[in-house]
Amino acid sequence: MQVDIITIFPGMLDGFLRESMLKRAVEREKVVFNCVNLRDFTCDVHRTTDDRPYGGGPGMVMKPEPLFDAVESVKSEGCRVVLMTPQGRPFKQSVAQELAEVEHLVFVCGHYEGVDERVRQELVTDEISIGDYILTNGVLSAAVVVDAVVRLIPGVLGGEGATEDESFSDGLLEYPQYTRPSQFRDMKVPDILLSGNHEAIAEWRHEQSLMRTRERRPDLLD
Repeated sequence: MQVDIITIFPGMLDGFLRESMLKRAVEREKVVFNCVNLRDFTCDVHRTTDDRPYGGGPGMVMKPEPLFDAVESVKSEGCRVVLMTPQGRPFKQSVAQELAEVEHLVFVCGHYEGVDERVRQELVTDEISIGDYILTNGVLSAAVVVDAVVRLIPGVLGGEGATEDESFSDGLLEYPQYTRPSQFRDMKVPDILLSGNHEAIAEWRHEQSLMRTRERRPDLLD
C-alpha cells in the first residue's frame, strides 16, 4: 500500500511512522509512507497555505491552489483521497477494513477553519471523522486512521487471524484476556481458560463478548 499524507506539519509524523508496527510494516515492504509538506506547493516568499474566509468570520481557511497541486502530484488512478474532517462519516472498524483493501491512500490534513470547499468538491473521495470533537489539525486524526488501516494489511502483524477476534471485528467487544500467573493477589484466571477444552473456551469467550457488549456498548447489538 502507498500512503501519502499531505500536511503543513510533517514533523509531527516523524516518530509515529518510525516505531512499532508501522516500522515493521515498512521493513516487510507492506506499506510505503510519503509525508508531503504542503508548503512546498506554495508560490510566495512566506509559503502561505491559508487566507481569510470570504464573507468574514473568525479563523483562516486553507487555500485551494497548494492543496490541488499537492494532491495532483501524488494522485494515481483508483486512489482514495481522504479528507480528515469533523463533518466526515464516523470512523469504525468496518471503514478501516474497507480502506485496507485499497492500494493507494492520500490523506489531506486540514488546519485552521478547514479547507476551501472546492478541494472537497473536486479532489476528495472520502471524508472521515474519528469522533465528535475538534483537534488542532488533521495530522492527529490521520495518524489514528493510518494505524487502524495498516495493521489490517495481511502480513503486517504476522500470523493469519491476528486481528479476527479483536473488538469490533465481528461487531462485538472483545472478551476478557488473561496471561500468567494464573493467580495474582487472590485473583484467579477463570478455570475454563485452564481446561484445555478449546470448544468450551470458544463458547465462553463468545458469551463474554456478548455480555461485555450488552453492558458497555448496547448500541452495537442493534
